[in-house]
Amino acid sequence: MDSPAFSAAPVPARRFARQALDAVLFSSVWLAGAAAVQTAASFRRWPAIDGGVNGRVVALVFAATLLVYNLDAVLPFKHRQPAAGSGRKAWQQRHRRTLAVLAGAAALAAGYFFLADGWWHFLPALLPLTGLALLYSWPLVRWQGRRRAVREVPLLKGFLIAGVWSAITVGLPALALHRPLAEALGLLAQRFLLVLALTIVFDIRDLSRDRAAGTRTFPLVLGVAGAKAAALAFLAAAMTLGYERGVPPLGLGLTALAAAAVILLAEERRSDYFFALLADGVLLVPAVLYLAGR
Repeated sequence: MDSPAFSAAPVPARRFARQALDAVLFSSVWLAGAAAVQTAASFRRWPAIDGGVNGRVVALVFAATLLVYNLDAVLPFKHRQPAAGSGRKAWQQRHRRTLAVLAGAAALAAGYFFLADGWWHFLPALLPLTGLALLYSWPLVRWQGRRRAVREVPLLKGFLIAGVWSAITVGLPALALHRPLAEALGLLAQRFLLVLALTIVFDIRDLSRDRAAGTRTFPLVLGVAGAKAAALAFLAAAMTLGYERGVPPLGLGLTALAAAAVILLAEERRSDYFFALLADGVLLVPAVLYLAGR
């Protein structure tokens, strides 16, 4: 029989591992990593021009994503909302100052790359994306008697997230290489459709909250089953575009299986790890496989 000291020893290690996982997932480091890896994969669209991945652009996207999502997490009105059983929201409320510091550090890093690498030359193209990303959750527009955020426009939330995400992870590499975005329209559309399909998974997670706020998302308009059908249709369109672009079948198949499984299994009652680890993790699959040449 194990001694009490021996049997209890793994408990602190498991607790530390759980705390570390929470920190990586709920501080959006995992999601920012997905954006960075997708950006790195986009550089492979023009391998003969640059010959490699521009690490400074990848770092800029990582820092900017971390900034946007953590600014959103520390919004004052969000911390007046009850956690309602969400471990993610409870964690963010307990670590609000840490998230604010992380957002500040990300802002300094993003600002450095922006200024040092001359991104201000592209300011007219970047300002609309930056504005949409930063003002996504801020209730600035008065409509029907109260102030509302951009995300509250019926069915717009998913399209907005997918548009900004794909424009940044595909558009910034194109700008850095001084290539017209038209050369990457197929990749842009494929990534847009994949991200759009996955945003519906998060709409299912937020079903009760969006219903209470009056935000008409796909699950509220079509029902959960209808929303899943729409997500699968967007996923199928993304995979079709990938096939037409000549993406290796292994990469397409693994991406399709991972995304379809997440969509079909999505339920509001699922744990935060299902959404933060698995659903967000699907974004890494095609990019990692593409970088690996699969």
